[in-house]
Amino acid sequence: MNYQRHSGDPGFSGRAEVAVVEEKPNGAVAPWARVLLVEDEADIRELIRYSLAQAGLEVEEASDGAEALDKLRAFVPDLIVLDLMLPGMPGLEVCRRLRSRADTARLPIMVVSAKSSPSEKALGLAMGADDYVSKPFSPRDLLMRAIALLPQR
Repeated sequence: MNYQRHSGDPGFSGRAEVAVVEEKPNGAVAPWARVLLVEDEADIRELIRYSLAQAGLEVEEASDGAEALDKLRAFVPDLIVLDLMLPGMPGLEVCRRLRSRADTARLPIMVVSAKSSPSEKALGLAMGADDYVSKPFSPRDLLMRAIALLPQR
């Protein structure tokens, strides 16, 4: 099933509520938003990618922070889903760099991390993340929170 954020219908009251997107005759659905997914663990990356893609989102993947920053040269996302514990450049450094650049300073960032203490969450939010999801997570919860962060269209 494919979803799209829906804000104008009075029957939808919550910020993260969605509506089914109309499919094209060939069954394809045009992506309504773009996500850069930065996660080093392949299984988790695939779970998140699948959840987001099923909702009609275009997902570009990176397995570390340097690759993510490099991909931003050619891929302009509407949201970044970012793990904190990455090889090489940590996710908090990626977040800091994104917030320091004019072209990405306002880009929504959702941290998804195994670090789940209140102080770690506070640090992630203080470094510029817009939301913080602890692992393990519900794919549906992650999807709804991601949709809530996407700009209204």
